[in-house]
Amino acid sequence: MARDRQSQEEYTRPVRRILIGMTVFVLFAIFALWRIDNPRVERFRAAIVDQVVPSFDWALVPVTRFTRMIEDFQSYARIYEQNQELRRELQQMKSWQEAAIQLGQENARLLDLNKVRLNAQLTFVTGVVLTDNGSPFRRSVLLNVGARDGIKDGWATMDGLGLVGRISGVGEQTSRVILLTDTNSRVPVTIQPSGQKALLIGDNTLAPPVDIADNLEDVRPGDRVVTSGDGKVFPADILVGQIAQGPGGRLRVKLAADYGRLEFLRVLRTPVAPEITTTGGLIAADEPLALPAEELSAEGSDG
Repeated sequence: MARDRQSQEEYTRPVRRILIGMTVFVLFAIFALWRIDNPRVERFRAAIVDQVVPSFDWALVPVTRFTRMIEDFQSYARIYEQNQELRRELQQMKSWQEAAIQLGQENARLLDLNKVRLNAQLTFVTGVVLTDNGSPFRRSVLLNVGARDGIKDGWATMDGLGLVGRISGVGEQTSRVILLTDTNSRVPVTIQPSGQKALLIGDNTLAPPVDIADNLEDVRPGDRVVTSGDGKVFPADILVGQIAQGPGGRLRVKLAADYGRLEFLRVLRTPVAPEITTTGGLIAADEPLALPAEELSAEGSDG
């Protein structure tokens, strides 16, 4: 085995040297042929190129394909970058669209507030709802207006549709609103068109029950419910909602205010009722009757 390997090496070694020498010679000849500056040699080189290059088209096909692949990859990379940029712009446009929708909703709420018709004697302060402090046992919201804006306890608040609640707690810059749905809320109301007096009682639902003191037969579902003004708790004739039939047959009030979107509230400045300091102030004093001048002169002459 060792002798066979040695014989093969002794045979292949001279052949390898011959091939390497021939390759070097051919390369040197080609180099020398392309370096010679002679018209005849130039024509000879042109003839060789015309004969050899067309026959090597098959060898250029992989190079051409590879070049096209590189160009396609670069094109795909540019398309991918453009796609990512368009995605970012689309996401930004969606955020702008959401902001525009929110601004449109806020504008609609403000327009609703401006459309509310109130008594000419009532003025108001508009506040923004900062947070909802509601809980399973308490329903209230916080406004960004307070004592510095002249807000006082007990004033009524409403949105662009109807009564929402009353001020219960005033700070320097904020105030708390107890909603009609709170269990501590009791509002005297009037049911139209029958004119029945009732009391709206909060029970932590969006359709609080109503207790009617007079004849129930005069009340129908769909009747309009407004504040009565009794007890000077709220100004009169503020829309509260409509009568609805509850599941248990009890009459409830479907509130007109949109409690799902309380963004702006209008605080009504309730006129201050005259303070009564004495029991005599409850009844107006009788004024003396004015007698005609002729009767007065007759009485004087008789005397």
